[in-house]
Amino acid sequence: MSATPSSPLPPFDAGDPLGLDDLLTDEDRAVRDTVRRWAADRVLPHIAGWYERGELPGIRDLARELGSLGALGMSLTGYGCAGASAVQYGLACLELEAADSGIRSLVSVQGSLAMYAIHRFGSEEQKRQWLPRMASGEVIGCFGLTEPDHGSDPAGMRTHARRDGSDWILNGRKMWITNGSVAGVAVVWAATDDGVRGFVVPTDTPGFAAPEIHHKWSLRASVTSELVLDDVRLPADAALPEVRGLRGPLSCLSHARYGIVWGSMGAARASFEAALEYSRTREQFGKPIGGFQLTQAKLADMAVELHKGILLAHHLGQRMDAGRLRPEQVSFGKLNNVREAIEICRTARTILGANGISLEYPVMRHATNLESVLTYEGTVEMHQLVLGKALTGLDAFR
Repeated sequence: MSATPSSPLPPFDAGDPLGLDDLLTDEDRAVRDTVRRWAADRVLPHIAGWYERGELPGIRDLARELGSLGALGMSLTGYGCAGASAVQYGLACLELEAADSGIRSLVSVQGSLAMYAIHRFGSEEQKRQWLPRMASGEVIGCFGLTEPDHGSDPAGMRTHARRDGSDWILNGRKMWITNGSVAGVAVVWAATDDGVRGFVVPTDTPGFAAPEIHHKWSLRASVTSELVLDDVRLPADAALPEVRGLRGPLSCLSHARYGIVWGSMGAARASFEAALEYSRTREQFGKPIGGFQLTQAKLADMAVELHKGILLAHHLGQRMDAGRLRPEQVSFGKLNNVREAIEICRTARTILGANGISLEYPVMRHATNLESVLTYEGTVEMHQLVLGKALTGLDAFR
């Protein structure tokens, strides 16, 4: 019996060597391409200068534009949110971080932390008051969990809230807070006599201050702040009513980490593409350096890890859409993809040689940004311990 003739294979695509586009729906691709075009128009022409000067000018305009794209609180439903799939949100994160980690951080903190906390744990009044304006970008939000002396161990937080009649009085400090100095609302977590509680804090409340943190060598095109709460008085209905304990902030972090799984691959892709193009045009010893075996070995290894990471992110996105994504699986993705993204950036830098340290190319900017991404939303060590506990059944945290 003769075999049925097969249709010709499509040509090899260096930008999509595994054919991962075949996993996406037309709507997925439309979301991705829309965000990619916005980033190419509004971020890429300016980002090197913003990074060099350590600023993100026009952040409120950028937030409103991102809101008009439906990128803020993208995977949430109702209250003006887009109700997109987890995969579509992930693709947006990838494209935003391919421009710069600071832009993706703006979106992640707004949607996956501040808006997510209100959407999941807030009262109906809190949702109606804040979510539509946050989804449109009219109001920027921040998320206050990390403290100067307590990062990986939020159970030790010193920020506290006490009752004064029916009001709450908050005192404490939060550190390394993205969007803090430009936020109109902060979701702040504090210890109370009834366990850890979340509070929705309008940033014009007396006693609230958010001085910006300067002298950063990473995430320079991002607003990073300290939050200072000095006898901040809030009404009883400022507390998030639907959660008590660390389950609240940790579930928000898991949602944000999912975006990082995708976003880190955006930084890696931009660095890989820069190295690949450079290897085709830069000549040494009479031919392009991409024609040498050692350079090709580097490019092959980078491509393998990049597209394995995207495949992992897509798999986790499908699990989230099916309601089957576990926090340990998010840790798996965050640990692997950020670690591999940094290695891809470092290898890309070697291909670019001395030019790799120049802001004319994106590689060093992405590499330094990823040093922050490696730490925030859980350090390497914490995610290793999450997976270690899941694998062995033994708790090594304490």
